[in-house]
Amino acid sequence: MGNESTIPRILQTTYIPTAEFYSQVIDSLLDYSIFTLNTELAINSWNAGATGIFQYESEEILGQPFHTIFTPTDIADGIPEKEIEQAIKEGKAIDNRWHICKDGKKIFAYGLVFPLLGVDGEMLGFVKILRDITEKKATADAIDVYVKDLEILNTHKDHVIALLSHDLRSPLIGFISLLEHTSTHLHEINITELKNILNLLHTSARKELDQLDNLVEWGRIKYASETFSPTDVNLAHILKRVYGILSGNILTKNIELISHVEDPFMVFADIKMLQSILQNIISNAIKFSHQGGIISITATKQENSILITITDHGVGMNKETLAHIFKPQLSRLTERRTNDVSAGIGLLLSKNLVEKHGGKIWAVSKENEGTSFFFSLMAVTKADDSLKENRKAFFEDYQTTEDNNNTAL
Repeated sequence: MGNESTIPRILQTTYIPTAEFYSQVIDSLLDYSIFTLNTELAINSWNAGATGIFQYESEEILGQPFHTIFTPTDIADGIPEKEIEQAIKEGKAIDNRWHICKDGKKIFAYGLVFPLLGVDGEMLGFVKILRDITEKKATADAIDVYVKDLEILNTHKDHVIALLSHDLRSPLIGFISLLEHTSTHLHEINITELKNILNLLHTSARKELDQLDNLVEWGRIKYASETFSPTDVNLAHILKRVYGILSGNILTKNIELISHVEDPFMVFADIKMLQSILQNIISNAIKFSHQGGIISITATKQENSILITITDHGVGMNKETLAHIFKPQLSRLTERRTNDVSAGIGLLLSKNLVEKHGGKIWAVSKENEGTSFFFSLMAVTKADDSLKENRKAFFEDYQTTEDNNNTAL
């Protein structure tokens, strides 16, 4: 016995793992989808991890084509075949892409394909290994969006500062100069000229205040945590309120406002934001109408929305101007203000507010013939629980997808 204790323990035989052993190991990798394809690109093995990720049981997926787990777009682009071609050519193919599960859910996965060769080098098929990284993808995308938002915000900040320092500061300098001149030469100025100077100062000050209000409102809506409280609103009542606010402008240009909006006409909107949209667009229509012109407002019920149209017969716009009215760079506003003190910001604010509601806004115009602005809002019918849920989902869906959209300055 004593001699046996000094004998080194050595491996007397070589253990060769069986196919069953490898199968058990592969099935234990539940975080990975591992399956094989034959040379016809049909799935001929399927591990437990693949079932957990894609939801197909082995008996459901075996014999199905490789492209079963790919998106329709990737199938149309021949991605499954391209992966195989690359694996044959380079020994492996690596990708990160979206795939489709049994229930139609999309997952984002890291994937590896490589050829499966026999002992004599003959092609037996292919092995595909996938890992679901959808959560990592969502996190990475969120970071990218956050970084882009910061870049946009920083650019926006620089442009706003430039606009405030130049476009709003310059008129104030002019006001001061005119006041100093008036004060110095007051004894030489007759009452009529003095009234004209005061009217000029008052009109210019009002325009600058409107410009500043629009700029602040736009920044607040777009970048601050603005409370958004849509409710059932009578569009006809909001229009009457806007007419009252703009009554001075309407009388000054002798504009005839024709409303084809019946009372009541219900929409689903934030009251304050809807009033701001209408006030900006109608004010714009008044501004560019001819003296004694006509502006018409209509509202049309569509399947799930309301289309509101505001039409004037004024100076209109050329194609270049029309192409940029809803996507102006703040850096361009200085140029526009050479001809009009508030061009750009009011319409940009309206665009932001309409999109906040999940709607769309656009315009049709022709020089010397006038302009029509169109924007959509959600309709209101007889309220019931299902409608309220649909409306809630409508706005929640819009809020989760918004940037998307699309409005980077």
